[in-house]
Amino acid sequence: MTVTTQTVTVTVDGVVVEVPVGTLIIRVAEMLGTAIPRFCDHPLLDPVAACRMCLVEIEGQGKPQPSCAVTVSDGMVIKTQHTSEMAEKAQAGVMEFLLINHPLDCPICDKGGECPLQNQAMTNGQGETRFEGTKRTFPKPINVSAQVLLDRERCVSCARCTRFADQIAGDPFIELLERGAKQQVGTSEDQPFDSYFSGNTIQICPVGALTSAKYRFRSRPFDLVSTPTACEHCASGCAIRTDVRRSTVMRRLAWDAPEVNEEWNCDKGRFAFPYTNEGRLTHPLVRDDAGNLVPASWPEALRVAAAGLAKTGKATAVLSGGRVTVEDAQSYASFARDVLGTNDVDFRARAVSNEETAFLANHVANKYLDVTYGDLEAAKSVLLVSFEPEDESPIVFLRLRKAALSGTTKVYSVAPYTSAGLAKMKGTLLVAGPREEVSVIASAANHLSSESVVLVGERAAQTPGALTAVADLVAKTGAKLAWIPRRAGDRGALDAGLLPIDGLNTSEIVAATGSAIKGLVVGGVSPEDVDGDLMTAIANAQFVVSLETRHTDITAEADVVLPVAVVTEKAGTFRNWEGRDRSFGAVVPTPGALSDADVLAELARELGKTISVTDFWATATKPSLKAEAADIEAVGSGQAVLSTWRHLLDKGSLQSGEPYLAATARVAVVRVSPATAQQLNLIDGGTATVECCGNSASAPLIVTAGMADGVVWLPANSEGSSLNLPSGCVVTVSLGGN
Repeated sequence: MTVTTQTVTVTVDGVVVEVPVGTLIIRVAEMLGTAIPRFCDHPLLDPVAACRMCLVEIEGQGKPQPSCAVTVSDGMVIKTQHTSEMAEKAQAGVMEFLLINHPLDCPICDKGGECPLQNQAMTNGQGETRFEGTKRTFPKPINVSAQVLLDRERCVSCARCTRFADQIAGDPFIELLERGAKQQVGTSEDQPFDSYFSGNTIQICPVGALTSAKYRFRSRPFDLVSTPTACEHCASGCAIRTDVRRSTVMRRLAWDAPEVNEEWNCDKGRFAFPYTNEGRLTHPLVRDDAGNLVPASWPEALRVAAAGLAKTGKATAVLSGGRVTVEDAQSYASFARDVLGTNDVDFRARAVSNEETAFLANHVANKYLDVTYGDLEAAKSVLLVSFEPEDESPIVFLRLRKAALSGTTKVYSVAPYTSAGLAKMKGTLLVAGPREEVSVIASAANHLSSESVVLVGERAAQTPGALTAVADLVAKTGAKLAWIPRRAGDRGALDAGLLPIDGLNTSEIVAATGSAIKGLVVGGVSPEDVDGDLMTAIANAQFVVSLETRHTDITAEADVVLPVAVVTEKAGTFRNWEGRDRSFGAVVPTPGALSDADVLAELARELGKTISVTDFWATATKPSLKAEAADIEAVGSGQAVLSTWRHLLDKGSLQSGEPYLAATARVAVVRVSPATAQQLNLIDGGTATVECCGNSASAPLIVTAGMADGVVWLPANSEGSSLNLPSGCVVTVSLGGN
């Protein structure tokens, strides 16, 4: 089918051009390389014509018009400030009004040096002011949130921030209050700014009105060295820009990547970088004869590590974690199979299953760009299974919300309740507790077709039969399928072969350590993430080698600790959920900083072997996918089935050292349905305690209409909620705190 785009012919500054119907004047000028000054205009936001800086002359109209809000018509003749005295005078007048009350604090303003107002005051303003009165001032700054600070006198009322929050993120923000000369930005007392995307309002502010609490007054833009990089915090694959001053990372900004994150990123990706300097390991450590970890040289540490691994040999398991790049993952896979001769290798530091192993091997591994962000926006419907985009892959959330609000895509979610993110996407809940997910997934066929996409999250591994049901669903409907893990390194690790084909998975490795498993090589794994007692396994192991960036509970118990580079110190590639490679270079080149791949290569040489990069899946025998039998525990009096996932901002180790970001984390709550609350004698607004296996967590209770009965939900790994159990567990729920 051929689609014909209707066009019109217009003239801009004497240049005749043919453009699609509906094109804004300011976009036509951009096509021709003509710069029209503007503040409120942004290509990803709806036009509002708030600042009036982009005025142009349109032949036949008596007064200048805002080029950011007027679409072209056939035969239209437009004159910009370059050819029209009317337009030039109008723009100069607007600039004069904007500067009447604007403070002359460029030397201390964070925006100074990269400020559109500064630039356009020079190019389109007057050389001196006629205003002789006293400039308007306000107390400052106002804490819009713990992370975002507002200087009201700098605001030019462009409404970029409010439009972003409303149109893109769907979150409440500040509003423009009063009118005329009294207009100012204000906050709502009963609706605070609660957004995972607040940092974008700082970046798109065309003046220094919105600033970052972390970055404020810390550097000048012209003192920074900027490097395009890739975000390491989730599988979205955001392009970002990292700014460094004197070998210290000062800030991160969203980078323009239309195919992935457009011009946005989440606050975690923007602000969570101080961890790179927190508690860093600066030299190798080995355990001496007295049982103490002591500093060692690299040659000594590698020799001790090689000797220990030579003894454990094929009885050594490798757990790589989710922080690794594609290059690191390939080295871990080769080190395990080619050097140690073991298939007991797994990148999944979480609850896992052999059903998931088969699902990933058959339906995800080495399938590149089968589903893209563009496909999400073009899909007739999208089904979310064990996946909460706003918390687990924020850019997927933004793209889905964009598609849903445009009317092209309908979002459905198999979940226990309608989350805030699903509501912002105007999605439909297919209500299911952990024990009803399989049947609800099967019934979702009514909402899918060959023009649909199914997005399944890593949490589906916690429900026996869920992934098999997903595979059957896409086979029946012809819908496209994509798997979206939570960590940035997971997809690359899967493609590299860091999956236990003919070997033990993470949970089995933990259980077998001390018996069938004698040694462990552990890289970037947090014990609280693993389904099982990893610290007990480490204590039971004969020999443990830890590759880590900083001191952890695991390094404290390891026999050899080999320090590796953080993401800012090395070059590499993260492969996002689409299978799209996001390469990056070293931001802060550090002498002596070695990547995981570098360290493993040296360790392999010490063992008399070499690491080779091969296509593991080209020859691997993929296990057949079949549903695992569910071990259904009875639910007794005072009990419910647990449903859980992690908030985007939680107690994760990569968020340490950033108190402003931590202060914006969502408060942990306990959720139950009205019927479950009545059954368990729980009171809305009270404190509920959830307990299992000697561990408990207490948080405010929210009785949630439309939620699955017999289910209790609370976030994992959050302040006030560190139960850290997989969904499906039977827990005791009671009124009152610990």
